[in-house]
Amino acid sequence: MQFIHAVLRNALGQARREELVSRNVATLVRVPAPRYKVGKGLSVEQVKRLLRAAEGHRLYPLYLVAATLGLRRGELLGLRWQDLDLDRGILSVEQTVQRLAGGLRVQDTKSEDSDGVLPLPEVTWLALLDHQRDQKIEREAAGNGWVEHGLVFPSRLGTPMEPRNLNRHFAGLRERAGLPHIRLHDLRHTMVTLLLDLGVPPHLVQAIARHAHVDVTLKIYAHTNLDAMRAAVKRLDDQLG
Repeated sequence: MQFIHAVLRNALGQARREELVSRNVATLVRVPAPRYKVGKGLSVEQVKRLLRAAEGHRLYPLYLVAATLGLRRGELLGLRWQDLDLDRGILSVEQTVQRLAGGLRVQDTKSEDSDGVLPLPEVTWLALLDHQRDQKIEREAAGNGWVEHGLVFPSRLGTPMEPRNLNRHFAGLRERAGLPHIRLHDLRHTMVTLLLDLGVPPHLVQAIARHAHVDVTLKIYAHTNLDAMRAAVKRLDDQLG
């Protein structure tokens, strides 16, 4: 693209010297819009395998929240107990934990679209109630070593969890589940695909995923739902064959 602009500038300069043009032809250049890259979601069976591999670990509820509500990694690590209303079964997305400039930073979510109040599926609700009880035991065991930050998924000492440590744990988890190529973020895409498969209207899935535009929601679905597309075109074979 830089080469194209350079050629146009040279041509424009020459043309102006010869008084051949009266407008900037560089304004005719159209730069392609960036493409949104999406990952591949998991099947229901793959999600079950992953969660079975995580059962009994302190991070099991984190993966369950990721799979059922589609929170991003930083949002999972930034989730606080005050963002949960376990009496009403709702969760608010308010902040995120990121590694920036060599250290961990707790920040507000990146945009209004990232904020949101989400209803908890019952399985996630019950897991978080158990997790709250287990964290109290963990806090008491740590004694004076515990540094309270009010986080739902902190380190073993209550401090914000290092995102790279979560990545390392997930890498081992996916190996145990026999899913070596998946990413943590694929659980977010899985939530989108499963809800749309269940017939949930796209605008509601967009609200749950907190996408800025429904086009992003539908693009994830189209990217991950190859089997459904195969079934659709198979119907053409049945009609035309």
